[in-house]
Amino acid sequence: MNASLLRAPRAPRTAAIKLPGQPHRDWASIASTILLAAVAILALISPLLKDAATDQSILDSLLPPGSPGHPLGTDELGRDVLMLTLAGTGSAVVGPVVIAAGSMLLAVIFGTLAGYVGGATDFVIGRIVDVLLSLPVMLVALVVAGIFGAGYWVTVAILILLFCPSDIRILRAGTTEQAPRPYVEAAQMLSLSPARIMYRHIVPNVWPLILTNLMLDIGFALVTLSSLSFLGIGVAPGTPDWGRQVADGRGVIADNPAMLIVPAVLIILVTMAINLLGDQLAERLRERGLQ
Repeated sequence: MNASLLRAPRAPRTAAIKLPGQPHRDWASIASTILLAAVAILALISPLLKDAATDQSILDSLLPPGSPGHPLGTDELGRDVLMLTLAGTGSAVVGPVVIAAGSMLLAVIFGTLAGYVGGATDFVIGRIVDVLLSLPVMLVALVVAGIFGAGYWVTVAILILLFCPSDIRILRAGTTEQAPRPYVEAAQMLSLSPARIMYRHIVPNVWPLILTNLMLDIGFALVTLSSLSFLGIGVAPGTPDWGRQVADGRGVIADNPAMLIVPAVLIILVTMAINLLGDQLAERLRERGLQ
């Protein structure tokens, strides 16, 4: 049998539709890309900034924004707010990326397995997913972190397990939609192993689902992890982190509002940029599918 039968058929070419708001979305995408690129660079170099960010000078405590040598002022320990914010990029961003990637990896494994094999396998995975989805993410993270310790990577591992059920459902639905297609039947007629059919032939055809949900997971994980840091879970006191900065900034907002406002605005902007690029990616992938 011809191996070309294993490829999913392409739909006829259609002309791309230009919507009136397209230029605005393009500029927004460019701005989001620039912002995320800068954040990624800062996340890579943030370990090099940690010593400078945690350098304390009681004589310079609670300087307002615009002070000489301290553009965003200082906190109650005399630490530079700008350096704290830059150094906190790593813990604020790396964790959400790991959470989203780990969650999606589990979803690809178990969601594809449930959607393709079906039967008892689908039933067992589905019931486990239902149980996990019924659990409140924040409450479970607080309880488990209280039992096993509130370390950063412990919190990340907990959130991976709590994020993956929704991704498993999405991948299961995508796999179920792909399973009856001719290229899968052709692979079965060639006596290919189920694992090869699932992960070599079906998974590449659900990449749009994987990529778009990965982006959405990063944004959601950023907000969730920052919220836990705000509550004192995940990062130790004094560690540069955006969520921790917001918590610490509440007590000094009258003396230095930048301590709270700057990291809070960054959390909002980065989350918006990730979600915007996720939407744009989904739209581009749909257009490619039509072509």
